[in-house]
Amino acid sequence: MGKGDKKSRRGKIILGSYGVRRPRKKIDKPVIKQVKVVEVKEVKETKPVKEKKEVKEVKEVKVAKEKVEVKAPKAASPKAKKPSAAEKPAKEEKPSKAEKPAKEPKPKKEKKS
Repeated sequence: MGKGDKKSRRGKIILGSYGVRRPRKKIDKPVIKQVKVVEVKEVKETKPVKEKKEVKEVKEVKVAKEKVEVKAPKAASPKAKKPSAAEKPAKEEKPSKAEKPAKEPKPKKEKKS
């Protein structure tokens, strides 16, 4: 009664055979669907293609450009000067963060005896 036994279930699985001890699975047969009757559609006559009318060519019309008046530049206005490096106030130094105290190690647990 093992893998090599042709009469046992395990042997039939290994050998890949079927029999009384290992019947085949029943296959569900698909239901036959009724075929719909295809109706033949009548082909309609197509209308003849209309002839295209000739398009008249459009003549390009040249438009005279209007002269733009040149405005005189405005009187020189004093621009706001950016402060130079010497005039800038020095940045304040931030105080360094206080160092955190070192964490104390947790006490070790005693073993129960």
